Amino acid sequence: MQLRYAFRLYPELGQRLALGRTFGCARVVFNDAVRARKDARAAGLPYPKAAELSQTLITCAKRTVERSWLGEVSSVVLQQSLRDVEAAYKAFFASLKGERKGARVGAPRFKSRKDWRQSIRFTANARWSITPTGRLNLPKIGEVRVKWSRTLPVVPSSVTVIKDSAGRYFASFVIDTDPAADAARMPAAEQAIGIDLGLTHFAVLSDGTKIDSPRFLRRAEKKLKKTQRELSRKRKGSKNRAKARLKVARAHAQVADARKEFHHQLSTRLIRENQATAVEDLSVKGLARTKLAKSVHDAGWSQFVTMLAYKAARYGRPLIKINRFEPTSQVCSTCGHHDGPKPLHVREWTCPVCGTRHDRDVNAAKNVKQAAGLAASACGAQVRPEPVLAQREETGSHGIPAGSRAA
Repeated sequence: MQLRYAFRLYPELGQRLALGRTFGCARVVFNDAVRARKDARAAGLPYPKAAELSQTLITCAKRTVERSWLGEVSSVVLQQSLRDVEAAYKAFFASLKGERKGARVGAPRFKSRKDWRQSIRFTANARWSITPTGRLNLPKIGEVRVKWSRTLPVVPSSVTVIKDSAGRYFASFVIDTDPAADAARMPAAEQAIGIDLGLTHFAVLSDGTKIDSPRFLRRAEKKLKKTQRELSRKRKGSKNRAKARLKVARAHAQVADARKEFHHQLSTRLIRENQATAVEDLSVKGLARTKLAKSVHDAGWSQFVTMLAYKAARYGRPLIKINRFEPTSQVCSTCGHHDGPKPLHVREWTCPVCGTRHDRDVNAAKNVKQAAGLAASACGAQVRPEPVLAQREETGSHGIPAGSRAA
């Protein structure tokens, strides 16, 4: 399994300027490649090949006055921009043909310097390296300070440098994990669990445990409203507006990071302590169209279930998703009597057949476990946040033979 390890970067002023210049050059090459494709389609000509685009948009463009500044950055970054265009069009055509899973993908659009996310990729050909002092040495940028939060299992062959909307820089490494080492980290356990996700409680487990919803967005609403109000009062295009926009982005980033940390710790604990896990396949998009939309997005169920899925796959734990139309809240978990639908304000009810008094959420979690047909068994992992699943378009790494680890 490929996982993405992300680490915070702290570039100096000159390095930030060099990174900004590299982001801009990569963006220009990407937009030129998209324009070349659009022009070929409008003229009824076949799409230009990657080699033709590389020759025209990079090699020849560097010799012109208008594009001479492309030579100030690493050529590997520019080549990776062309690869990104190829991958984007490949995904678009696969989506049109129905060969690609998931939501429909549109045609590649032009990038803007105002986009919330900027990224560049350095492969092994760029000869980037990690110095003995733990800095990330990037070509034509320099040695950038890195905050290493964990040790890389192998020396990766590529690194993606990302700048987010809050102005933070990250180094992203894609690593192939060792299945044997992952299995060794997870000793067997002897229980299974069913999870019922909700809003009053983020999760209710089939053993009766209730995990409160932190409601990160609700708690930060006062601060977010203040920063957004300050932003709306600034004149468009002014430097003060740019500063206010950055404050809003940082406030939202704090909320998103806190939510992600909570999801990481909870998902790791559940996978560690249980041999098998069952969860309901909720329609988050549908629920997000209701009056509970803000609370649904604040809970972040999709992100949590995604973390459960890849961690279960990594450590060899079964994760079963039951049908969203399963009447988990309407069936008695003791005798199986179907008592019919109930309004949301009914939190407890008594089964008319067996007389069992049920907590609505605990009963639903038990029914989730029964619907999945789980047998008991479990395992162990650290509660610390795990690496994030690598994105499909990022370059993978099988490790570079080297003496020591990266960090």
